[in-house]
Amino acid sequence: MCQLLGMNCNVPTDICFSFTGFRARGGLTDQHRDGWGIAFFEERGVRLFLDPQPSADSPVAELVRNYPIRSLNVIAHIRKATQGVVRLENTHPFQRELWGRYWIFAHNGNLLDYAPELSGCFLPVGCTDSEKAFCDILQSLAVRFPDGQPPDAALHAALRELAIRIGSHGEFNFLLSNGELLFAHCSSRLAYIVRQAPFTVAHLSDQDVTVDFNEQTTPNDRVALIATLPLTDNEVWQQMTPGSLLAFRDGAPEAFGETRTIAARRDPATGDA
Repeated sequence: MCQLLGMNCNVPTDICFSFTGFRARGGLTDQHRDGWGIAFFEERGVRLFLDPQPSADSPVAELVRNYPIRSLNVIAHIRKATQGVVRLENTHPFQRELWGRYWIFAHNGNLLDYAPELSGCFLPVGCTDSEKAFCDILQSLAVRFPDGQPPDAALHAALRELAIRIGSHGEFNFLLSNGELLFAHCSSRLAYIVRQAPFTVAHLSDQDVTVDFNEQTTPNDRVALIATLPLTDNEVWQQMTPGSLLAFRDGAPEAFGETRTIAARRDPATGDA
């Protein structure tokens, strides 16, 4: 199972603390050794770092861990390959342009018997089900809204319908952002936490690292973190309901109507999706 990490904030914030724990899962505290990547939105631009090497051993990951890039929206992924060989072109997150903005997408799961009809406007470069799904999503949005980006509620409703359709093929946890909103779809497992005043001390689950957010924030700061599994062991994370799509803006979930989608079917013997 791959792992996802997203951050959405009301002020530009660095993700160094959370990334320290997250990258350890790429070969040190967990078995996700098939590549990793992270994307930072900066206004209309994106800094994208990709490496097919395990994140725990990657010099690029070490650079990111020590480089306090501040962003309102971040998406990261560490890969355990199910479809597609271990190569740079199959490494998440993926980036494309739609409506004059960059979009970033990362997926955790496995889609079976999934062969969307792609017109050519958006085509996968690699050979993963994940990149196919991203192209399918953007193509569907472009066809549905040919005049440009719709209001946020209409965009959320369209993504919910796509999550239901594509999620019928298997496990479809994903993070998607255009730099304005961060969408999180839970097919089987995702959790989130909103950090805001009064801030506390947090300790990572995967590394013996502690940070006192009172020393690094102002009373007006708010940060939402979304992860496959909680990154800290002394904070209360909210488990998302399997079969739900949430949107985050300014460091908190924002309601746009119905959130229900489709949950991945689980094996009753193992509990696996």
